[in-house]
Amino acid sequence: MAILAAVVLDQAVKYAVRSHMALYESIPLVDGFFHITYIQNTGAAFSMFSGHTELLALVTILMTGGILFYIHRSRKTAHWALLLSLSAIVAGGLGNILDRVFLKYVVDFLDLKFWPIFNLADIYVCCGCGLLVLYIFFIEPKLNGQKDR
Repeated sequence: MAILAAVVLDQAVKYAVRSHMALYESIPLVDGFFHITYIQNTGAAFSMFSGHTELLALVTILMTGGILFYIHRSRKTAHWALLLSLSAIVAGGLGNILDRVFLKYVVDFLDLKFWPIFNLADIYVCCGCGLLVLYIFFIEPKLNGQKDR
């Protein structure tokens, strides 16, 4: 249910941006630091692999499907931090897959002027990956009776 809620929030905000802003329009929230800027990203994170939308969609679908399968199989036995991290990654993947499949681009709009423009789904993936790293290095070793790596 949390995955669905995160995807719905991501898609609702992207829809609002697409509906109420012109492409490349920028609204400063903290002038010179944080803007809402509407762009269409045909690449992956930070516009890498731009123009390969179909390949990126396929890879993301396969990875997301694999993670969803793992979550489903291990939901009763896996540690909550592992499930939360993977769920965040899946929510972000699904949010951007929907854009790639239906729009042929990903809606990006969060513009920290010193960083490439990104979206909520990207935040989900990054937070999920960060938590996964913490899980792998600090929680899993304790669960297995090992020293911290």
